[in-house]
Amino acid sequence: MGFESTGARFQPVFQAAYSTVSTLPTAMVRFVLPGLLCLLVAACGRPLSTLEQVQAQNELIVITRNGPTTYYVGPDGPSGFEYELAKRFAKFLGVKLHVVVPPNFSDILPLTALGDAHIAAAGLTITEQRKKKVRFGPAYQMITPQLVYRSGSTRPKSLADLNGSLEVIAGSSHEELLLQLKKDYPDLKWQTDTEQDIEELLFLVWQQIIDYTVVDSNELSINRRFYPELKPAFDLGDPEPLAWAFPLSQDDSLFNAAVAFFNKIKAKGTLDRLIDRYYGHIGEFDYVGTRRYQAHVEQRLPQFMDMFVYAAYEAGIDWRLLAAIGYQESHWDPNAVSPTGVRGLMMLTNAAADDLGVEDRLDPAQSIRGGALYLKKMLQYIPEEVPEPDRTWLALAAYNVGPGHLEDARMLTQKNKGDPDKWVDVKENLPLLSQKKWFQQTRYGYARGREPVRFVENIRTYHDILVWLTEREENETEPPPKPPEFGVPAAL
Repeated sequence: MGFESTGARFQPVFQAAYSTVSTLPTAMVRFVLPGLLCLLVAACGRPLSTLEQVQAQNELIVITRNGPTTYYVGPDGPSGFEYELAKRFAKFLGVKLHVVVPPNFSDILPLTALGDAHIAAAGLTITEQRKKKVRFGPAYQMITPQLVYRSGSTRPKSLADLNGSLEVIAGSSHEELLLQLKKDYPDLKWQTDTEQDIEELLFLVWQQIIDYTVVDSNELSINRRFYPELKPAFDLGDPEPLAWAFPLSQDDSLFNAAVAFFNKIKAKGTLDRLIDRYYGHIGEFDYVGTRRYQAHVEQRLPQFMDMFVYAAYEAGIDWRLLAAIGYQESHWDPNAVSPTGVRGLMMLTNAAADDLGVEDRLDPAQSIRGGALYLKKMLQYIPEEVPEPDRTWLALAAYNVGPGHLEDARMLTQKNKGDPDKWVDVKENLPLLSQKKWFQQTRYGYARGREPVRFVENIRTYHDILVWLTEREENETEPPPKPPEFGVPAAL
């Protein structure tokens, strides 16, 4: 009997037990639950499998760590690549997700091995030493361990060239890797840290408090946008797989469910879309562009920030997203003019300005308000069934190339067996709008289809950096003070 049929067979019994427990005071649960489980065992005629216990308790306990590649609480609530995967797995099982973040990274695998969590989903590299303690599920991503240093200091070419302090996370695969490499580099020395996380170690390197650390390539790619002086000196090994960890057990039920889950999301393209959501817009790192952007955040943004905040509040959008659009359009230059005639901070065309009630495109307040109105209009154009964040990314593409051309690209996406509601699929088809073979099949014809792809991906990066730099709580109930330059806001 497969895990799906088993779960379905006993689901009414599980739900009845859970409903009973959920009505009891918390203090009584630990006394009543064992008895209910005994009744379940009797009903099933055998001990409950791990999967059945998860379904009986209506809870999947996942242990993870804080970080941009794993789990964090962002402006819109819990987020992170591992969190998104775990949330989908809990939904696949028909249960609630319970996330646990231990004080230290080194606690994750021991707690998993003891069975205090059903799964560890923490960006864990599969290693031989770890396989002695836990069981790994299917690999879902490949990473490469890299030695990191700060530009301005001498770049080491190998571990023999290290001249300074090297620090890694205690209990990490990087510590295990260094222990192996010490056989070839007997003079190699490092310190382990039980208190810091990966991002904090990178910050220490950036601050030049320590000289080197070791991180996975995906984590460095994300964090270099925030600390652009960080650089990879060299790879410390070949690409390695990441996977979830399970307690060692002869009970395969939850493990098999995870295998089925990953097979499903790989076949449907869900895994690829998640990877694109978190990593697709990073691309090749641009040090000069990132430093220029951070400098402009400090030097140019303050004079326009109240305008962005107020216009975004009126339109019901994130002001940092609106500001990111403004930077992509003009680098926050209110006097910007393009050869094609678009102008102003939000680079509005004459037609768009007239439609939005903008009388002076070079007036930053009017331009920003017009940009907010136009983005809201594009968001309303996207079908309601399209989920976030794809809805926003498709709206940004429409903002750049026009809703008609976006609709053409979505049609081509569907024709090419993609999902027209998913940005990862649509962005593969937008460039086809510049190829005669394809644009002849569309309603609106030729368009520079690569341009909206770059537009959206750049804005995603600018927005991520701005969210990270501001780290401010948004007040969603009270409007910000209206800047005096706004006058009477346009109707929204």
